[in-house]
Amino acid sequence: MPPELNKAATPEPGPAHTRRRWLLGVTASFVVIGLIAGAWWWLYGRHYQSTDDAYVAGDLVSVMSQVTGTVIGINADETDLVKAGQELVRLDGTDTEIALRDSEARLARAVRQVRTVFATRDQLEALVAQRRADLQRAQADVQRRRNLTASGAVSMEEAAHARDAVSGAQDALLAAEKNLAASDALTGQTGVSDNPDVEAAATDVERAYLNARRTSVRAPVSGYVAKRAVQLGERISPGVALLAIVPLDRLRIEANFKEVQLNQMRIGQPVRVVADLYGSRVEYRGTIEGLGLGTGAAFALLPAQNATGNWIKVVQRVPVRITLDPQQLVEHPLRIGLSTRVRVDVRDASGPQLARSARVKPVLATTAYDIDKQEILARIAQIIQENTLQGSGQVASRQR
Repeated sequence: MPPELNKAATPEPGPAHTRRRWLLGVTASFVVIGLIAGAWWWLYGRHYQSTDDAYVAGDLVSVMSQVTGTVIGINADETDLVKAGQELVRLDGTDTEIALRDSEARLARAVRQVRTVFATRDQLEALVAQRRADLQRAQADVQRRRNLTASGAVSMEEAAHARDAVSGAQDALLAAEKNLAASDALTGQTGVSDNPDVEAAATDVERAYLNARRTSVRAPVSGYVAKRAVQLGERISPGVALLAIVPLDRLRIEANFKEVQLNQMRIGQPVRVVADLYGSRVEYRGTIEGLGLGTGAAFALLPAQNATGNWIKVVQRVPVRITLDPQQLVEHPLRIGLSTRVRVDVRDASGPQLARSARVKPVLATTAYDIDKQEILARIAQIIQENTLQGSGQVASRQR
């Protein structure tokens, strides 16, 4: 057959055939993509949960004064680094120094008054002994006159006077004993130094000393000053926030995961965090510290009320707390409130969802407010000694 006739006998592919080939190719491509995506999810994706609804959180430690005073010095400003125990604000200490001296004077006066009570008790003991001797003498006189009355040597009137003297001596002794009992009630079994009045006055001295020391407002923790509200010359009161300190080494991530993502999430699982501040070039290592005990809507100021006729289901989110590597925070510091992206490795789901034991160590603790009281205790002992009987004599002799 001639080639021309053979070519004419072979039909040309039509538009339907071409369309079918394209549809088969597209379908095969989608099937391959689906298989690849399914294999990726089965081998890798299902072992991770991620969210971009995550933000940097941390402690915002407020610095407050413990006493009332006028600000005469501010030693730290916003963005400054401060150390725990460093003086941040200085208050005028004139009033507290005057109050301290006044309390010391009241302590000295209390010691002298207690000394007077003890001296009065000694006098009353001597008076009771004297009244008891007077009663014994009067009783002896009555006994002698009773023997002489029968012989007529002593008149009946003189014997009656002797009996009246006994009654008077008994009344005087009773009054002296009551006064001594009242004095014993004031002194009890204590001495001058441990008398309740002296101890109360000593406590006032100690309190005034602490107030004088607290005119120096110090940083409770180390960190950076994030907010300064105090101004020079202000009259501040206890409980008013002066500054806020953020310890950057305690920053954490608050990631809000959908409720359907929490099935395999456990405490201790590793986390990768990327902050928008640095981008993907910095990846933080973290660990799940705990899962929230309620959704954001449950703890909102106005919780959602779903008991309505037009209810629509909304997927809820639960906050998950994530701790970060402190060394990475030093190398790449974060800020409170920054946006982050979080990916949790949930392959190991053997850990607990809730903490199984109580916390042993405190979350935060400070010794910045501890004040050594040895100085004021020694001063109190000196005041008591100087105003006791022996101490007063020694002071007078030194003055002479």
